[in-house]
Amino acid sequence: MKGRGRGVITLLAIGAAAGIVFWGGFNTAMEATNTMSFCISCHEMRDNVYAEYQKSAHYRNASGVRAICSDCHVPREWGPKLWRKVQATNELFHHLMGTIDTPEKFNERRAQLAEHVWATMKANDSRECRNCHSWDAMDFHQQTPRSREKMEEGKAKGQTCIECHKGVAHALPKRDD
Repeated sequence: MKGRGRGVITLLAIGAAAGIVFWGGFNTAMEATNTMSFCISCHEMRDNVYAEYQKSAHYRNASGVRAICSDCHVPREWGPKLWRKVQATNELFHHLMGTIDTPEKFNERRAQLAEHVWATMKANDSRECRNCHSWDAMDFHQQTPRSREKMEEGKAKGQTCIECHKGVAHALPKRDD
């Protein structure tokens, strides 16, 4: 019985160690996909939305704070982050299929891509925006009168960031209206 008990303990210890190594590797890989260099490693992103983002206040501003792709497009909480990574496999599929591999193809689908992102942001109450921006932290009196009026109105209506701030980091899609 003693030999069998030690075997079980050894097996449990090996399993625990393997689990820790697997978890560490998996989490490291997941975090590596949150870097700016990873996000712009495909030319579709580098040549289209990254170029636009570089002209935005999220890239360069008076305070020197820079939001990167994952700050706006990937949840911080582990479960929602994992789900977003699963959803991103669709983006990899389209990258491999060449669906948006030219500026022309990208711009043809820009409205559809933007609408999808906006719907997600509206559904989660602009969760990623709120990692940095919150109603409670805003000093409305330091805003311009027009901004203060609109922000206070949005707060009172329970609006979410993306309802008013589409195009804050990327060009708005051209509409055929």
